[in-house]
Amino acid sequence: MIIINGDSKQGKFVVENLILIPGRSSKQGTTLNQGKLKDAYKEVTTTLEMNQDDMDRMKLVDGDEVRLKNETGETKVRCLGKKPEDLPAGTAFIPYGPPSSELMASDTAGCGMPLSKHMIVEIEKILS
Repeated sequence: MIIINGDSKQGKFVVENLILIPGRSSKQGTTLNQGKLKDAYKEVTTTLEMNQDDMDRMKLVDGDEVRLKNETGETKVRCLGKKPEDLPAGTAFIPYGPPSSELMASDTAGCGMPLSKHMIVEIEKILS
């Protein structure tokens, strides 16, 4: 885990590398059946679940907008804290959807699904 502190006009900010695990969730599956253009699906697939201790260290609160970036692409999502016993420190989860797809390379290793587990992403708070 790498932490970089920087300065902006609005004060200190933290950029940190975390392991991102995109995957299916029951809410993602349910809202997918309702339609990808519906607000419920968009809300679920644009919510990044993070360990609450990581969020506290990065001075993030539920609903803050963050940028996720890796060598493939970048996306913007909102974060939501999870108890440390539910999501280990240094990891984050996002349901499959358009934002997570922005971070996945096209290589499928012959399985038809892009490689998407254990991605290292840079996360930073978007200052308003």
